[in-house]
Amino acid sequence: MELAGQVAIVTGAGRGIGRATALELGRMGADIVVAELDRHNAERTATEVRALGRQARVVLTDVTSLAALHSMVERTRAEFGRIDTLVNNAGIYRAALPLDITAEHWDTVMNINAKAVFFASQAVLPTMIAQRRGAIISLASMAGKIGSRTNLSYNASKAAVISITKSLALAHAADGIRVNCVCPGYVETDMWRAVSQEQGALLGLSAEDFTEQRAAQVPLGRMERPEDVAQVIGFLASDRAGYMTGQAINVTGGLIMH
Repeated sequence: MELAGQVAIVTGAGRGIGRATALELGRMGADIVVAELDRHNAERTATEVRALGRQARVVLTDVTSLAALHSMVERTRAEFGRIDTLVNNAGIYRAALPLDITAEHWDTVMNINAKAVFFASQAVLPTMIAQRRGAIISLASMAGKIGSRTNLSYNASKAAVISITKSLALAHAADGIRVNCVCPGYVETDMWRAVSQEQGALLGLSAEDFTEQRAAQVPLGRMERPEDVAQVIGFLASDRAGYMTGQAINVTGGLIMH
């Protein structure tokens, strides 16, 4: 119970990596705030966290709204009196060839995947500064470290998360706040189903063939599970990672090694 007595906010915790992370942090002893836009999925995750013996609160949150992010923080403080960990997990995926990217496409991806990461972090920082401790962990992607013919805006948004992570880590290390991000690879989630369908269509492949091709590229020989990412996030939230900040950690099965 390394996180016993602590409180973690997980955005987009209704499914996929966010759900797995909420459950992992709950197993480690933390009480969880499920910050999610979809009430049904949020309540499901909260019920599963409570089954672990931890407290869970659902806060319906649109991460693109600064008012909603501040409300998320204020409700957490009112309920629990502290915020130890923020996991910036909420994100979207939209594929497009470079010449097909519209301003609306670009803004939608950037607002959710990058802008929201910064402003959610900004919203929790005063509480963490006052506590003289805290951990912010964001979901980047291996896409933030490589190029793509069909994912330019997504890749750019995840590169922004890596850059935001490094700058916040430098700015707030003296406040006792550690800021890191994880860079997953090919994770079997609802988002992956969108990836395989959209990318497959652009490349002239079925979703199944696209997934099979990508899985064959993984040195460890399988697709990634949400739990593979959640366990690394749990480590970063714990004191075992107490000397780590500003890092963008690959969790890719060996797909990239830099």
